[in-house]
Amino acid sequence: MTDYLITNATLINEGERAIADVLIRNGHIERIDGDIAAPAGAEVIDGAGCYLMPGMIDDQVHFREPGLTDKADMASESRAAVVGGITSFMDMPNVKPPTIDNEALAAKLEMARGRCTANYGFYLGATNDNIEAIKNVDTSMAAGVKIFMGASTGKMLVDDEAALEAIFEHSPLTILTHCEDTPMIEANAAKARERFGEDVPMSQHPVIRSREACIASSKKAIDLATRHGANLHILHITTAEELDLFAAGPMAPKQITAEACVHHLFFTEDDYADKGTLIKCNPAIKTAADRDALLKAVSNDIIDVLATDHAPHIRADKDNPYFSAPSGLPLVQHALISLVDHASAGHFTLEQLVQKAAHNVADRFDIAERGYLREGYWADLVLVDPTGRTVVDDEPVYAKCGWTPFAGHTFDARVVSTFVSGQLAYHGGKLSQGCIGEALAYDRR
Repeated sequence: MTDYLITNATLINEGERAIADVLIRNGHIERIDGDIAAPAGAEVIDGAGCYLMPGMIDDQVHFREPGLTDKADMASESRAAVVGGITSFMDMPNVKPPTIDNEALAAKLEMARGRCTANYGFYLGATNDNIEAIKNVDTSMAAGVKIFMGASTGKMLVDDEAALEAIFEHSPLTILTHCEDTPMIEANAAKARERFGEDVPMSQHPVIRSREACIASSKKAIDLATRHGANLHILHITTAEELDLFAAGPMAPKQITAEACVHHLFFTEDDYADKGTLIKCNPAIKTAADRDALLKAVSNDIIDVLATDHAPHIRADKDNPYFSAPSGLPLVQHALISLVDHASAGHFTLEQLVQKAAHNVADRFDIAERGYLREGYWADLVLVDPTGRTVVDDEPVYAKCGWTPFAGHTFDARVVSTFVSGQLAYHGGKLSQGCIGEALAYDRR
């Protein structure tokens, strides 16, 4: 492997920032110091004026493989992730066939091997009837156990009360929940059809996928976790009211943690008029007040993790009427720079961004030797120019679907370089063709 020396960068790591050099050897960070002499044969990258941070670990993506590869696949979406400074991803189980046992987990790991530009991990999915698979999950293969407490692909809605009780009682891994109340959503959809027929305007999406549906489901998940002592991570919070359910402060002592996604921190319901179904997602993008409350919750440490919920669809499918258009957005390519822009605007600090997009993710899911700038750790790094500009319409879209909801926007930051497991995966606007990510390992002693 090529050795690399990054010089003069401003390191953002573990709540501090300092100008330093970083030497990368054999895939790992060998040395962090103030003035490192370049070893013979090392490639030197001048990071002056740039931030050097741990690469983002995205704990919530849908890369659509197996079975849905007309929309995306691990190879295409991991390339898009690396272009955006995401060095590791954890992929959801609602694929075809769903990832609901050890055999399916092993199959996905084999699919990923040698094909992903980023590092990779996978979740075991819960169903109403796979409690034995959950009890016997190979904890060296699974990042966690995902429960869809709102409608999802195929058989993955878990709505049986006895099944939920059993999962929260017996899961050996952190439980992740998509929290929406399906009966409430179905009732709201019926009302919308009565009012509009099949021509439902997109402005009704946060009415149908209502705040009440999110709040009720989140409360239910928290009650289950509290009664059973389960570790719970609630994904993509969207309402100000839900934030009152979580504790503020450092993540380390928390049994129950909360996540916000980049699109819920960026868009509001006012954007439906222009973006339409392109920003249709579950749970729905809601009000400006909700977005502002989420941004504040990142700053006051109610939100513990920042993620994408990258979930691409073919543009032609998105162009259908409301009920026919699928939910989900391609987000990994512009996620990190959108967060850097929020930090530049003063919504939260860069140190908090790194804490919640890298450190906390590694800690929450017991990921070994990643998520920090530490000597001996894997060299998963991103170099960001805070004075650079990313004009979205001037850039190629690397997601297989070929479109982005950020079209028309300019970000006031730019990803310069991304290192994955010590390999220079992206630099100066060009992707490396030879970078191969590693399977995430978990330290669960």
